[in-house]
Amino acid sequence: MARPFSSNREKTNPNPKEGEKMKYNPRVTSSRRKCRKAHFTAPSSVRRVLMSAPLSTDLRNKYNVRSVPIRKDDEVQVVRGTFKGREGKVVQVYRRKWVIHIERITREKVNGSTVNVGINPSKVVINKLKLDKDRKSLLDRKAKGRAADKAKGKFTAEDVAAAAAPSLQEID
Repeated sequence: MARPFSSNREKTNPNPKEGEKMKYNPRVTSSRRKCRKAHFTAPSSVRRVLMSAPLSTDLRNKYNVRSVPIRKDDEVQVVRGTFKGREGKVVQVYRRKWVIHIERITREKVNGSTVNVGINPSKVVINKLKLDKDRKSLLDRKAKGRAADKAKGKFTAEDVAAAAAPSLQEID
């Protein structure tokens, strides 16, 4: 049996309870099963963005960017799990399995061959970026956006003085 007002209830919440927020965009679902389906059936282009990793403190200060999509040849450090503290270069970004492979992080199989161990990109920190012109433009674009957000809503003393000057002239 279909629920009569289910779509309306999802879109707006006229009186939110304590701690419950209204949705910013009514076209984006917050249904658990729909979000899980969207995540696990995401195409490679979307997975690239979802498989982002945070930058180290020095890189974050240098570029004014918090995280970027990980790519081959970035140098990373594992910060969680059994391989915590290990560093290395990204050998492969395996989007189908949602993991990255890092050099020297391997496991020996029963038959004697060694295989790379998959690490979740959110569990690493990028220490050194492989920069090309596209990546550089991405960093510049993200930094510009963050700078604009930081300045948004802030008024300097000059802004206040400039805004007050015309009103003071009217009084005279």
